[in-house]
Amino acid sequence: MDSMEVLRQSLANAPVIWKGDYPYFIHPITDGVPRLDAKVLSAVTDLSIEAIDWSTVDLILGIEAMGLPLTSPISVKTGVPLVIARKREYGLEGEVVIDQNTGYSKGAMYLNDIKPGEKIVIVDDVLSTGGTLDSIIEGVKKTGAQIQDILVVVEKGKGLQMLKSKYPEINIDSLVKLEMDGEKIILLE
Repeated sequence: MDSMEVLRQSLANAPVIWKGDYPYFIHPITDGVPRLDAKVLSAVTDLSIEAIDWSTVDLILGIEAMGLPLTSPISVKTGVPLVIARKREYGLEGEVVIDQNTGYSKGAMYLNDIKPGEKIVIVDDVLSTGGTLDSIIEGVKKTGAQIQDILVVVEKGKGLQMLKSKYPEINIDSLVKLEMDGEKIILLE
């Protein structure tokens, strides 16, 4: 089975729970539960590496919490350094505070050790409304770095198209696109 098929099959078999009147799929790449099969992480890593020209990238930016397991193997395989947008303040010199208000969460995030002029790739687990990534993009702009690519594993909803319209200079893409139909996960082409 090729990497894309491994990822798609794992998503097709993901459990769905209801949060209020909203169906929510649970997947180890997006939620950290249930347990993450190494084959799925390997597939996502391989697909992410294939999707981007890493020779021009200075830094990978992941987003807490799922950005930690998602971006670490990419960094190891590409040799590109990694930083994580964190939900905790460190007070390091140059720290950038991001006001993060999305459909899912509120609160600040913090960027550290991003230098002006660096070419950055943001890798994220899931994109729905685009609120978190919109805030992260604005935060990275404050550092003077340049976002070259944004790659999300799972695209759900209209957020990716909104971000593409707002930031046409950034290459934004997803590995898999899906939508929810009640408790059913529909994988789109």
